[in-house]
Amino acid sequence: MTDTRELEARLWKAIGDDRTVMLGATGIEPRPMTALAEDDRTPLWFFTASDTELAQSLEGSGGHAATATFAAKDHELFATISGHVVVDNDRAVIERLWNPFIAAWFENGKDDPKLRLLRMDAADAHVWLNENSLLAGVKLLVGVDPKKSYDDKVGDVDLR
Repeated sequence: MTDTRELEARLWKAIGDDRTVMLGATGIEPRPMTALAEDDRTPLWFFTASDTELAQSLEGSGGHAATATFAAKDHELFATISGHVVVDNDRAVIERLWNPFIAAWFENGKDDPKLRLLRMDAADAHVWLNENSLLAGVKLLVGVDPKKSYDDKVGDVDLR
């Protein structure tokens, strides 16, 4: 049986370590974005510029359904995260999350008129832990079905 608490903990750790997701929204193709999470929980935050297709699609709207796909650098975890994304230029959040990597994208710093902070309220995720292919091969050689041990390495996680 899948332990969804462990899957969730591993998901937040992997996102914290790697941060790059492919973020897409209704009518907008996925694009690489840096996801920032505080305290290993939703929402996910993204800095972008007002002239991006994603930011323009969100201006003046109540937001869009969104999906973020994630692959850990070591390929030990994969996830699809579903939720809702909106522009939320919360100054306190901008102050908390601002760092030199974000600053490099905005000529006028935190006061750049193009700066947009996006908030993705993640609702749920489907998480896959990658079974070591060498181990799966060894199991197959000794007559053990490698799919049986995979059952506890995939599951749906409620992130609300």
